[in-house]
Amino acid sequence: MKKFLKRFKKMIVVMLLFTFSFASYSFVDSYFEISKNLDIMSSLLRELNAYYVDDIKPGDLMKKGIDGMLESLDPYTEYYAESGIEDYKVMLTGQYGGIGAYIRQEGDYVVIAEPYDGFPAQKSGLMAGDLLLEVNGMSVKGKTTTDVSKLLKGQANTTVKLVIQREGEKNPIEKTLVREEIKIKNVPYSGMLNDSVGYIKLTGFTDNAAKEVKDAFLSLRDKNKMKMLVFDLRGNGGGL
Repeated sequence: MKKFLKRFKKMIVVMLLFTFSFASYSFVDSYFEISKNLDIMSSLLRELNAYYVDDIKPGDLMKKGIDGMLESLDPYTEYYAESGIEDYKVMLTGQYGGIGAYIRQEGDYVVIAEPYDGFPAQKSGLMAGDLLLEVNGMSVKGKTTTDVSKLLKGQANTTVKLVIQREGEKNPIEKTLVREEIKIKNVPYSGMLNDSVGYIKLTGFTDNAAKEVKDAFLSLRDKNKMKMLVFDLRGNGGGL
């Protein structure tokens, strides 16, 4: 029995050593393959930049390469560049650095549809209907709401200069706003439609969405004796 136990222990040690060696070899082999292919990619970009018939944009080529690589894995793994970090924060948390205003398209221009109460747009005197002509010296004529939104967003405590046209005013108006951290509510409104029917509007799915819905639901049920609920998901673009 003792001989068997000794042999068994030796077998376990040998198996562990083999497993560790194999894992180490696999790691080294994988690391070598990554390094080798990074060198190939780097050399390829240098050759293209030096000898391609037209000028290239290395950053754009690399981004397309990264996107293609991740698309081959699954539909959910994505790469966010530093320039897109504000959009990423909005999707995950509902927070972003900006002026705090809802904008919409109107012909060739983007207009302020609603300045949010208590945020830079409202505090600076921007009004619904103000037409955006320039953002930081750049004309925004012909740009989409997505394009303009990217220009308006930025790190909190940074400035953004706007030139607007207001109805009834002959000359354009210049305004300088200081961006703040903007928190978008997932549940912008809840209330009672009548004595028994409650209403909750859910506009997004960020990390606090479940709590906001629960709080609104319990308030309507316990304080207002809600028996039925209209749960409004129209316009909800998703999120987490």
